Amino acid sequence: MVMVLGILGSPREQGNTEILLDEALRGAGEAGAATGKLKLAGLDFAGCSECEECYVTGQCSIEDDMDIVYDALERADRILLASPIFFMGLPSQAKAMIDRTQRYWALKYLLKEDFPAQGTSARYGSFIGVGATRGKQLFDGTILTLKYFFDAIAVKPLRDSYLLVRGVDEKGEIRQREGIPQSAARLGTMLATRD
Repeated sequence: MVMVLGILGSPREQGNTEILLDEALRGAGEAGAATGKLKLAGLDFAGCSECEECYVTGQCSIEDDMDIVYDALERADRILLASPIFFMGLPSQAKAMIDRTQRYWALKYLLKEDFPAQGTSARYGSFIGVGATRGKQLFDGTILTLKYFFDAIAVKPLRDSYLLVRGVDEKGEIRQREGIPQSAARLGTMLATRD
């Protein structure tokens, strides 16, 4: 059974981003996938200290709740990051999580170890982004960050599936945006059924 992991990068409980993530996970579950949701704001972890221990060991030297994230990332077949956009980028919780996946980059590129182990089925990733402004370049920096994040964790990004929503700010407002919650559910279905 395919495991779809939803990672909530928003610090706001039941905000627009979480509403869309829940819809996507519902769609994935209805399509037969196992689902899990990880709320980064509920975890206690630091950013990368750039100590470079992972360059030698492939492990992070910091002992904190990031171990929960590592375990979830390693078990998932599909990764769906959902995040609002703060100042044209990811909120600090989401960016710190991405920075801490430097250990996987080190495993892959410095230590030449397979992650995940060879024989593992294809892994895919997607993104739900919600921004209050309507700027043309609102998601550009985040999409570039995601390219390298997904590469580090051995996930093929499905860029054509990214759900990018502009002009939404008030809590719960996304429910009134015609077709957007349904698009999130379809994204979850697509992730669950992707070969």
